[in-house]
Amino acid sequence: MSVSPSSRLEFGSPAYRRTALAMFFGGFATFAMLYGPQPLMPMLSRVFGLSAAAASTVLSGATGSMALMLLPASLLADRIGRKPVMNTALFLSAGLTLLAALAPGFAALVAVRVLFGIVLSGIPAVGMAYLSEEVAPGALGKAMGLYIAGNALGGMSGRFLGALAADALGWRAAMLLLGLVGLAAAFTFWKSLPPSRHFQPARADWRAIGRAAGRHFSDAGLPFLFACAFLLMGAFVSLYNYLGYRLESAPFSLRPGLVGLMFSLYLLGMFSSAWAGGLSDRFGRRNVLWLMIVLMGSGLALTLADTLWLIAPGVGLFTFGFFAAHSVASSWVGLRARDARALASAWYLAAYYLGSSLVGSVSGFAWGHGAWPGVALLLAGLLAVCLAISLKLRGLPPLSQPSG
Repeated sequence: MSVSPSSRLEFGSPAYRRTALAMFFGGFATFAMLYGPQPLMPMLSRVFGLSAAAASTVLSGATGSMALMLLPASLLADRIGRKPVMNTALFLSAGLTLLAALAPGFAALVAVRVLFGIVLSGIPAVGMAYLSEEVAPGALGKAMGLYIAGNALGGMSGRFLGALAADALGWRAAMLLLGLVGLAAAFTFWKSLPPSRHFQPARADWRAIGRAAGRHFSDAGLPFLFACAFLLMGAFVSLYNYLGYRLESAPFSLRPGLVGLMFSLYLLGMFSSAWAGGLSDRFGRRNVLWLMIVLMGSGLALTLADTLWLIAPGVGLFTFGFFAAHSVASSWVGLRARDARALASAWYLAAYYLGSSLVGSVSGFAWGHGAWPGVALLLAGLLAVCLAISLKLRGLPPLSQPSG
């Protein structure tokens, strides 16, 4: 049965609060389990005798397989429903994270992480589409911001707890802890999320999918937003991938547990994503996105200093700008896509996680050849391209709906 647009969830309603809580925990679990192994990379390099680029496959294996499965997961959700796919994805990914703690070697660990990325794809492939369908347009920016705030808290908690557990008991204890956290979040998500009211089941129609993809990629704005997702996430993951290597080496020589404290800066992302979502609802996405990219570039410049008193604020500014920019761009995709929103979200997130996988590994070679200045130079180039795109989007003619 169809539901009128007027019945979409408005900010402050009980159903809106339940939805926001569930999606917050869904985003939390996704980023905690996906990126929790990131601070373990220097330890994995030591234990298994790996280069930084090779150790990064513990992340790129998961993000790459996730990126490739986003469209199939989206099509599955179109067939059987949003909530069942997301519930199953969270519980299976928690189980695989627990299994990763038992991996006999690094190759087996990466194999489990690849499977993990495949099953976890059901959350990011469907989450933004669920919100775009169920939440009123005027409240979508806030809802999307809260979802991404869950990403930020999960990313911070997973990395921080993983680093502490690994410092005390080794990398296997860290994976075990991440799996238990994911399992708890999965139960909260399952109990809290309301069923879809605007979802209509549909079989995969490949011709229709092709036509919808053609409309998305012929749109004046969507392909550029997809490119921004690739560049922003690639730069963000690369910074945190190799930050640990820098801080564990001279002149800092920090222990993994102390390096993990740097991930507390993710709290800034929790604030900035929700703040930028509300700001974009008020002033327009076109007027907010480019400013957040400039903030990222400013933070990156500070990380070139040789003192933690400047590096930490630089990483914080970079983190603040990233989560704000992602909140703005992702909600813009949901509003700009006139139809097939789940497919548009899948394209956006495929680019997002491919950026994490490809750039996150390629920047390992920049670290190997030029240490931190080499990484910073690569990231500065990515941000320059993204800034040019965001300035181009400022001149984008708006759609009849409030897109930007």
